[in-house]
Amino acid sequence: MKYLLGIDFGGGASKATLINDLGSIAAENTTEYPTLYPEQRACEQSPDDWIKALCENTAAIIEKSGINASDIACIAIDSATHTFLPCDGNYKPLINAVHWTDTRSRGEAASLLKEHGEEIFKATFHKPDTIWTLPQLLWLKSNRPNVFEKMQHIFFEKDYIRYFLTGVFCTDYIEAQGSMLFDCRSMKWSDDLCGFAGIDISVLPHIVSPTDIIGSVTESAAKLTGLKAGTPVICGTTDTCMEVFASGATEKGDVTVKLATAGRICVITDRPYPDRDLVNYSHIAKGLWYPGTATKACAASYRWYRDTFGGEYKELDEAAAGVPIGCEGMIYHPYLNGELTPYADPMLCGSFTGIRATHNKAYFTRAVLEGVCYSLLDSKLALDKLNISYKDTAAAIGGGTKGKLWRQMASDVLGLSLKTSESSDSSLGSAMLAGIAAGVFADPADAVKRCVKPKSVTVSNPENTEKYRKVFEEYKKIHDALAPIYDAR
Repeated sequence: MKYLLGIDFGGGASKATLINDLGSIAAENTTEYPTLYPEQRACEQSPDDWIKALCENTAAIIEKSGINASDIACIAIDSATHTFLPCDGNYKPLINAVHWTDTRSRGEAASLLKEHGEEIFKATFHKPDTIWTLPQLLWLKSNRPNVFEKMQHIFFEKDYIRYFLTGVFCTDYIEAQGSMLFDCRSMKWSDDLCGFAGIDISVLPHIVSPTDIIGSVTESAAKLTGLKAGTPVICGTTDTCMEVFASGATEKGDVTVKLATAGRICVITDRPYPDRDLVNYSHIAKGLWYPGTATKACAASYRWYRDTFGGEYKELDEAAAGVPIGCEGMIYHPYLNGELTPYADPMLCGSFTGIRATHNKAYFTRAVLEGVCYSLLDSKLALDKLNISYKDTAAAIGGGTKGKLWRQMASDVLGLSLKTSESSDSSLGSAMLAGIAAGVFADPADAVKRCVKPKSVTVSNPENTEKYRKVFEEYKKIHDALAPIYDAR
């Protein structure tokens, strides 16, 4: 029997999933690592933490499954897109990786928008914002000039981890679409966009397809990971793309709702929808795209809350379930790192409002869960304004959807039924992608047929939807009142 290994690197953890050639999960393992906030508006991760998590996950997967490492036919890695790592001429990191939620480049993004906004939008389908690599590189140039001058290679997260495994420097075109250095019309790195950043194309990785086998596990990596030297490794791609794939969303009109580190609502389309409020990426299925919205701090809000105030998710959920809809006036805005859809405002801050002496921890917990759902509703309404058609049942993806309370809440707030499968983790999507590359699965449709196993459907409650929509109106008013205060800071 052949086995396929997918490894995801998210905002706070890495998850590995091993499947067999029948599409069944043989083993899973998760290793957490910290996200670092060294200064105001900064968000970084240590590449050493990525490698440590990789090694822990591969060792655990082999032990849990009981297989021989030689039984793994192919490996794929995915990660959060446009988290970049500057390296020197020897491929050594110069600083920690700059996470895509880092907002220190707000000034650079504003300047790019003013001076080159339309040109950039035409080439990339996106307007300058702090989430993209281009303005982050300009921030690096101005604030870390010694690092910028020494930079000879630019890695994206999964590409650095895969380089550790294979010694091959490359990326895929979907990852490149998130850099703001890539022309989405010609599907090539752009001299003009690189010129805005003050870099040469030569520092960027070679572009291949996500399913291309780019190398194999080296002897040195094998000793540290427990993997077998010579095991094929594909390029892989971004985490959201893999979650969308793992959910079974491979046809036009399919829609996904993501409750992960970031929150997203994505619709499968046959073309991009360039718009200020949307993020456009290619699907791995030929000719398809998955334009979508983005909520920066989705499950990241819940993890921040847990880590800051204590507790375990299960007990927090149980307490929150006893609190009425609307939390008796308390509202949370999940703008821990600014917000994307529909505001594109890096200056927004998170907040709890409407707090009274009668509110206890359970109320704060539920307010966090509700607030994230209101942010997703903001996103859904942005999609609706563009008249993008989609089905009334969405695939629920991301770790947050595993919680029954939060999943029902999201269904009610959005007014959508949410279907789940046994797994929709991006690591499963990567394992499926590895299977296509290895010839185990014929194509994306075959991989979905064999690997995606339906589990449940959560149906929205119209009465609850009405109640949430009334709170949402207050949510919007509070945003509108506070935004000018944050922007003036």
